[in-house]
Amino acid sequence: MTRRLRPVGLDFIETAPLRLVFARKVTAPPEAVFRALAEDVAGWPEWFSAVTLARSTEDGAGRQIRLKGGTRFQETVIAAQPAEVYAYRVDETNAPGVRALVEEWRLTRDGTGTRVQWTWAADGTAAFRFAVKLGRPGLGRAFRDAVTKLERRLSSTHA
Repeated sequence: MTRRLRPVGLDFIETAPLRLVFARKVTAPPEAVFRALAEDVAGWPEWFSAVTLARSTEDGAGRQIRLKGGTRFQETVIAAQPAEVYAYRVDETNAPGVRALVEEWRLTRDGTGTRVQWTWAADGTAAFRFAVKLGRPGLGRAFRDAVTKLERRLSSTHA
């Protein structure tokens, strides 16, 4: 069953009851990473293995995402600053227990590469918060694997 979540803004990244932050450096420049995140939404399943379908909606103002296991998200893009930040809010999902969810990808030039920081900010039931805390290592692994695959993908397209 799909449920509507609480609409929150970018400030939720700082105030969410549950925040997970992961970071990694890649050799690609911020502009290339941003294009992969924000402009090539359909390419996400090629580098983020948990994602089975990613589709841009509403002329880029929204996203439709499906994950392995059947979780679905309807999202609204709340920040898209080229080479700096890409963030989206989940508006509808079939995931149990979640009340609000924002993901932010912050890009910082680091020498010739980019520091990619992914913040996963959420609110939900006690059971949801407990499950997310238990799943933190898995989310961290998923992020590291995704960014590693993205880096390989970007280096092969610019080679």
